[in-house]
Amino acid sequence: MRYAQGGRTDRRTATFREKLRMEAAERFRQGDENTVIAHDLRVSVWSVQRWRRAWSQNGLRALASKGPASLPLLSDELFAVLERELAKGRWHTAGRTRPGPCRGSRR
Repeated sequence: MRYAQGGRTDRRTATFREKLRMEAAERFRQGDENTVIAHDLRVSVWSVQRWRRAWSQNGLRALASKGPASLPLLSDELFAVLERELAKGRWHTAGRTRPGPCRGSRR
């Protein structure tokens, strides 16, 4: 399974998601309903439906993690720079030259 939202999914998150899918596969085998599985695993019914469809067509290997859907657009170095800048907070990254609340053209 791949997740379209991209982002920086670390190995721990990918492993957690794969465990959820494998748990769902076991529940499919037991004949549990999608809504019950979704509730118990705290995921959407839509996700469980997709997992069940993939599982019924290709078995467990369809639910195995396949890595990132695409290569990251930023290199690791540029991503580190971005993280440092974002960690500074909004006043440092908003391009403003003076502190204080942003006052728009409305009066």
